[in-house]
Amino acid sequence: MSINFVSIIAKPKITITTNPFLVSSPLLFFSNKTKTKPSILTAFSSMSYDKELAAAKKAASLAARLCQKVQKAILQSDVQSKSDKSPVTVADYGSQALVSYVLQRELPSELFSLVAEEDSEDLRKDGAQETQERITKLVNDILASDGSYSDSILSTDDVVKAIDCGKSEGGSRGRHWVLDPIDGTKGFLRGDQYAIALALLDEGTVVLGVLACPNLPITSIAGGGSHHSLPGEVGCLFFSVAGGGTYMHSLDSSSAVKVQVSSIDNPEEASFFESYEAAHSMHDLSSSIAKKLGVKAPPVRIDSQAKYGALSRGDGVIYLRFPHKGYREKIWDHAAGYIVVAEAGGVVTDAAGNPLDFSKGRYLDLDTGIIVTNQKLMPSLLKAVRESIEEKISSL
Repeated sequence: MSINFVSIIAKPKITITTNPFLVSSPLLFFSNKTKTKPSILTAFSSMSYDKELAAAKKAASLAARLCQKVQKAILQSDVQSKSDKSPVTVADYGSQALVSYVLQRELPSELFSLVAEEDSEDLRKDGAQETQERITKLVNDILASDGSYSDSILSTDDVVKAIDCGKSEGGSRGRHWVLDPIDGTKGFLRGDQYAIALALLDEGTVVLGVLACPNLPITSIAGGGSHHSLPGEVGCLFFSVAGGGTYMHSLDSSSAVKVQVSSIDNPEEASFFESYEAAHSMHDLSSSIAKKLGVKAPPVRIDSQAKYGALSRGDGVIYLRFPHKGYREKIWDHAAGYIVVAEAGGVVTDAAGNPLDFSKGRYLDLDTGIIVTNQKLMPSLLKAVRESIEEKISSL
């Protein structure tokens, strides 16, 4: 869906409401009252997703192990060129194949549906046989190192079929896994932040999320600290189930701690995250919003949904994402991060305060962009967003 700033301001699609994630203070810059869907905190609180969570954590952890192995020995030949010209590595394909295979092995009795970023179209082209073989070897090496699947040696055809399981369209009926096998591929190629992002939709609602962030430090990156760290000090896994809170543990440990978003209510003390790549978000608009809000700290620019993970444990207070005109957000770029932040007490909406709707298929239909913060700051953040967008329109 193309972004039309004028129509957004002239006819806002929704106004601040009874969204249970938001504080009850009236926001005077929106006039209508519109009811929203029940909160994920309540709608599914009585349901158990224990086996799904265990499977998702295992799948994401093994995929992270594969990605770490590739990143350590990355070669230029690992980089392919997708039809949209964005880089993709053998790790993208290997990660997706692993997650697809592990979920189906761990949950054999369930009808399997996976909405994922990659497909095998490029791998099936002439000259890609060597790449297929490298991916297959990587996947089998990781499965063998885990020991749970010693009876399985996947063929190249098995791996390609596992990748292509991700062609589901999702939607509002049934259960659908949502996967970005490497969120932040450019960060991955630079040796910076990336994430394996896996979520579960149940009847159109995100009910489970796992974020494996192999390069995110265990300790906070708040206070202007670098998001780089020495070996042995990095690797986090965040996980959430609707109604159950958000937890984090090291990729090398299963000892989890519960995390919460920052409680800061003074914008002058808040820090904000945005995408590392300027192509992914309008940094000038984010800067205007931060200035109006009174944020004094410079932006922290990080690739991938690692931002959601860091925000869920209070490393930052605000995340702003405003894609350029014509860009459509995909559900796999936000589903896992959304529930990780929401279950940690945060608020995730589009620029008009609408809750994100993951039930429409592979894309999110949004009002301008995505904003994330705590409940205390959301009213003033939404006001700053509206004012900054109006100024941007008037300057066109």
